[in-house]
Amino acid sequence: MVSFWPLLLVLSAILEVIQILLNRKARRLNLPPGPGGFPVIGNLHQLGELPHQSLARLSQQYGRLMFLKLGSVPTIVVSSAEIAKEVMKTQDLAFANRPVLVAAEQLFYGGTDVAFSPYGEYWRQIRKICVLKLLSTKKVKSFQSVREVEVASMVSAISASSHGDTVDLSKTFYTLTNRIICKVALGYSGGDQTEHKFYKIIQELNSLLGSFCAADLFPSMGWIDILTGFHARLKKNFRELDCFLDKVIRDHKVSEATTTNKDFVDILLQAQKDCSLDIPLTLDNLKAIILDMFSAGTETSATTLEWLMSELVKNPAAMRKAQEELHRVMGVKGKLNVSEDEVPQLEYLHSVIKEILRLHPPVPLLVPRESKEGTKIDGYDIPPKTRVYINAWAIGRHPDYWDRAEEFLPERFMTSTIDFKGQHFQFIPFGAGRRSCPGSLFSAQTVVLAAANLIHHFEWEVPPDGLDMAESSGITAHRKHPLLLLATPRYI
Repeated sequence: MVSFWPLLLVLSAILEVIQILLNRKARRLNLPPGPGGFPVIGNLHQLGELPHQSLARLSQQYGRLMFLKLGSVPTIVVSSAEIAKEVMKTQDLAFANRPVLVAAEQLFYGGTDVAFSPYGEYWRQIRKICVLKLLSTKKVKSFQSVREVEVASMVSAISASSHGDTVDLSKTFYTLTNRIICKVALGYSGGDQTEHKFYKIIQELNSLLGSFCAADLFPSMGWIDILTGFHARLKKNFRELDCFLDKVIRDHKVSEATTTNKDFVDILLQAQKDCSLDIPLTLDNLKAIILDMFSAGTETSATTLEWLMSELVKNPAAMRKAQEELHRVMGVKGKLNVSEDEVPQLEYLHSVIKEILRLHPPVPLLVPRESKEGTKIDGYDIPPKTRVYINAWAIGRHPDYWDRAEEFLPERFMTSTIDFKGQHFQFIPFGAGRRSCPGSLFSAQTVVLAAANLIHHFEWEVPPDGLDMAESSGITAHRKHPLLLLATPRYI
């Protein structure tokens, strides 16, 4: 058997020499402070299993703007509201690009979706389509009946299965968000078996996006991803995604002439035919955009619901306060489902959701940015093509901005005007500026309606084996273990 070790040693020696030469050049720049790293790997060893937590600890030592080398990639980490504002508002255009990531390039058809495509005319065009046709306030409101039907179905399913057994809320939430996206984006639900299969495919996609990829950090060493099996996982997941999306588009083309209620796929197909577009949309572009809606629309909402129910059962006083508010709002309609018409009156529940997003932002490091050109921040030089991570998790727990920052205190938002719409940089779970998440309103509407009905209809208890609050690793910080709770109907 051929040994790879001699080759690895030679490559490491070559890379170390290159690193020394690059470091000489870098020393001429006034880079932000940061920890020293090892040759070749730089600071990779300091990321840990949960990078947002490891980087938050490092920033306490090296400051609110920190420089790292992740393999061969120059990287800055932002851990303060002031520097976040500089990156996402004052110099937003200079940091509007996305780095080219192997998983995003493979799974999103060359990175042609909204989240990962480079800043430019194509990105502006597809983002405008998504916002106007699916994610605007008016469109989100028009999907009210879909959300209410699916949430009612969720409540019925829990009622039917809650006879002393635990309820897997993690699976429940992913099923709920997947069904809602299926109906509003595709115009149909594919049935339980199809939904379960697609749920697994999307789970793998999000896992791959958050997994270690050697080629992202060492562009010349992509062969390592072949040895680790990462490349094979990418190819398999892409085949499954492509097969599903092919069927979705084929079905819509067949029914195009007879469909009166146009869903998002119908709108994209029409946009593809629209001669007024500056850049024509290919079939692969359509698939990338559809996939973006699924991966972001299911994962962030389901993750937020997981942490919301976790924190409420861990804090019974907050749970009681939320239930009492619902009792006041619902009155004699107590046995009925909470509708979106009642949701605006639920001030405390909205504060609970904000507190969850502060403590548990779904994407704790946000989607990375990349500097388009050399610039300065806080007096330091930032070279072009520097990767930028904004630690929303660390900023949301920083004692300079939040009293009792590590505690779950929804009351802090009851008298506060701070919101997550990208104007308050101490609270940026969805980012801010040009590259902020356009689906925050869509996600918030799903979360508040589902949460209202869960705490209105059921008493929730932690099983005898307790509640583990560990986070998973990956681009999305959902629970490491499924959320299993005991449910008892409040209205019989």
